Order: sequence, then structure tokens, then C-alpha cells
Amino acid sequence: MSEQPTRLIAGAPSGEERRDELSLRPTRLAEYFGQATMKERLSIYLESARARSEALDHVLIFGPPGLGKTT
Repeated sequence: MSEQPTRLIAGAPSGEERRDELSLRPTRLAEYFGQATMKERLSIYLESARARSEALDHVLIFGPPGLGKTT
């Protein structure tokens, strides 16, 4: 019985996709550019949650499509 060929379209990301995603997505708030006021406020929220050893409260990010809200 032969092996199934690697699918180009699959439900799970490939190793190459994972590597690319990790290299493209910012890992720290300082790596984002623009929105200085928003970054400052979000930084305060994150520091406060860390100081309390709690999870960050819910944050709602809104705006028109295409601004990168999910990234």
C-alpha cells in the first residue's frame, strides 16, 4: 500500500506555515508600530494583570476590516 501524498490544502498548518507565521507576527507590544496611545494603555493593562497574577480582562478591539485587529 502506498503512502498518501502530502495535501497542499489541509486543516492543520504545515511546519513551513508555522515557521512563517512565527517570523511575521510580532511577539512583543513594542514590535507593533503606530497607535502609540493604544499601545501605552494596553501596556498598562498588561502590567497590572501581571502584578495581580491574573489573566487580562476582556479587551474589545474594533475598527473597519483590513486593519489587522486579529493579528
